[in-house]
Order: sequence, then C-alpha cells, then structure tokens
Amino acid sequence: MNGAVAVDAAGAGPDCARRYGPVALVTGASSGIGAAFAQRLAARGLDLVLVARRRDRLEALASQLAAVHGVGVTVLQADLAATDGPQQVAEATAALDIGLVVSNAGFSLKGDHAGNDPAALTELLMVNCHAPLQLTRAFIPRLRARGRGGIILTSSVEGLIGCPYSGAYSATKALVKALGEALWAELRNDGIDVLTLCPGATATEGAARGGYDPSTVQHMDQPDAVAEQALAGLADGPILISSDHYRRLFEQLTTMPRRDALAAMAKGMRTSRGA
Repeated sequence: MNGAVAVDAAGAGPDCARRYGPVALVTGASSGIGAAFAQRLAARGLDLVLVARRRDRLEALASQLAAVHGVGVTVLQADLAATDGPQQVAEATAALDIGLVVSNAGFSLKGDHAGNDPAALTELLMVNCHAPLQLTRAFIPRLRARGRGGIILTSSVEGLIGCPYSGAYSATKALVKALGEALWAELRNDGIDVLTLCPGATATEGAARGGYDPSTVQHMDQPDAVAEQALAGLADGPILISSDHYRRLFEQLTTMPRRDALAAMAKGMRTSRGA
C-alpha cells in the first residue's frame, strides 16, 4: 500500500473527528511517525496532546499545527522511560475528552545483544513496553465511558519474529503486537477500535540511535505515508503492516521452519554488518 492509500470512512476527515475526537493524544510526537500522526490528525480537525521529552520540538510543532489547521494543541513534556511517566500523562490530561490514544514512543537497539548497554536495555523496556501497557490501562476506562474511540499502538515488523542482532527490540515489539491483538478482541464490542501498526524500515531520527544509516537501507518508507495508512485502517484492525515489501518478506519468514528462518536472518545480518 505504499504510495496510494485507500481511505475508508473512519479515516476521512469529518468522520475521523466524530469517531475519535475531539482530542487525540500522541506520544513520541517530537519527530518521525509521531510527528506525522500529529500532522495528519490536525488536518482532520482533531485537537491534540503532544507528548515527548523534547519540549522545544513539541512547541515548534504545536505552533505550526495551530497556525495551519486552527486546532488546539497541548504540549506535555514527559519521560516515558520513568516509572511514573505514563501516570503523569494520564493525570495531566484528566480534564480532556481524549478519544484517540496513539502510543507511538519507542526506539531500537541493534547489534550483538551482549554488547548492549544495560541502562539502554532498561530504558528500551520502559519506553517500548511499560509505557504502552500503562497508557492503555489508564485510558481504556475513559474510552469505555465515552462509548467510542480508538487506540493505535506502534509495534514493528520485527515484532513478528525474533530478529537476530535486534533481539531486545524485536522482543519489546512482540509484546506490543500481542497487547494490541488482545485489546482489539477485548474492546471490539465497546465501540473502541484498536490497531497495532507494524512499520518496516522508516526514515526517522530513531534510525541513527538504532545504529544504522537510513541512506544505506532499501525499501525505506516515509513517516507521513505510514501514519496515513494507520489512520485509514484504524477501524479495520487488529494488525497493519504498512510496507508491502516487508509484509511479503515477513510472511515468507514466518511460514518457513523457524530454525531455517532465524538462521537465514542471522546470516544476512552478519553479511550486512561485515562480520
């Protein structure tokens, strides 16, 4: 679905605002897919709560969205690596009628697992797993009380299988995928749509933190296209793989005998790393 995106009724502007408005919460909103979600939702007329650690980035984005789309934007600086980070977000937004929760904050670690920094592994677990677990727990009662709304969880195609030289990251994203599937089934009769977004390689700042150069990666998607597909497919759930290339690749890998798939992936990664 790269390029042309089929937008259903829920993904269209006025219908999206009625179904998931008046306010959408987006974590990891300072750059990448999170910023793209903010842009797309503002264009659909939803007010926003933008959450990230970098206040300056959030304020610049908020000013732009308010000026271009005339929406209200609340900036909320929060550290989702902190144990109480998600609770701070829930408490700070208690007075707002939030109809869409986009739990997008996350980052990756690449390379040999034994070489990962212990502190970085803890932060990875907190941001990628603890935050979506706690945010969904906090906001589901509020969405149920409204009788309508939506949740988007950003996972990854790497959550579909244990990926060699990306073991910790793929493990965290497997948790997000399982959580999203479970919540889709739990909430489907409550008027709450749940979608787990599984992007492939995407041109974001997180690529550099993950230890690879995006310019060297083929089949790289743009954040705006990924966010658009997610909003267009939110009502369809439970899983959306936003890249045709990676959908085909991981469909092939997950239907192979697992030993063969993992050995082939490890060999490919060693070759690409020059090991």
